[in-house]
Amino acid sequence: MPIILIFIKKLCFSRYKCVILHVNFEYRMKKNVFLTLLAAALCSGCANEFNNIYKSNDVTYKYECAKQYFAMGKFNQAATLLQDVVISQKGRSTGQESLYMLALAEYNNRDYEAASQTFKKYFSSYPKGDYAEQAAFYIGQSLFESVPEPRLDQTPTVGAITAYQNFMDYFPDSPLRETAQKRLFILQDNLVQKEYLSAKLYYNLGGYFGNINANTESNYEACIITAQNALKAYPYTDKREDFSVLIMKSKYYLAKNSSEEKKVERYRDAEDECYGFITEFPESKEVETAQDFIEKCKKITKD
Repeated sequence: MPIILIFIKKLCFSRYKCVILHVNFEYRMKKNVFLTLLAAALCSGCANEFNNIYKSNDVTYKYECAKQYFAMGKFNQAATLLQDVVISQKGRSTGQESLYMLALAEYNNRDYEAASQTFKKYFSSYPKGDYAEQAAFYIGQSLFESVPEPRLDQTPTVGAITAYQNFMDYFPDSPLRETAQKRLFILQDNLVQKEYLSAKLYYNLGGYFGNINANTESNYEACIITAQNALKAYPYTDKREDFSVLIMKSKYYLAKNSSEEKKVERYRDAEDECYGFITEFPESKEVETAQDFIEKCKKITKD
């Protein structure tokens, strides 16, 4: 009997396995369907509950519910309710709290533009309020979270820098000052990178004249102006050498592509730029390039 059983089990093992798997699959499917229906019912119930709260005329009740939603991390619902009651709370003891909570709900909901405006509204309404220091910091922090990559328009970056600077002016002894300062450096690096990319683009365009306007003679000149302005604005940037390389190379190629009446003068300017580069960056990998340019410039200037 044991032998027969073993034999039968061997023969039927694959079928037995399939049956078990099928049963387990059916069980999981039924369980998933049940959980889905349960979640849908709960969500429907929650949605109905939220709609009833939102439609309520009891402002105090709505505000208490908003606080509960906020505590549960349901920031979208909290923000929706707070937007509806915050005006009615103005002038009350809960006025400050409701406005600040709305700003935090928007921030945690990643609606950074709205959050920045609400934090700003709080600070302008309650400059000496209980949450004034945090609100002033989060004006900049909200903008910081929404800054675009360096290639794009940097208006939010400039706004965040201004906000952080204002925060440090208002609260020089704040424990958040160090964080604000670090954020400022990051934001300034964004602006520097934006200027570097612009200068490099002009350099890469080189002798192309399709984008030249009345204010510049060539893309090389535009590169020089952009890079020099960046160094004036950010003299201690880590990209100082990179900007200097662009200026040096652009001055050389600007001279090379100049008319005869301007050529000698511009070659002298390029030569001076090369000497200045070697003096400031003696260990640069572009020193050989600078030396090569100097030799070529001397052949034209005869100096």
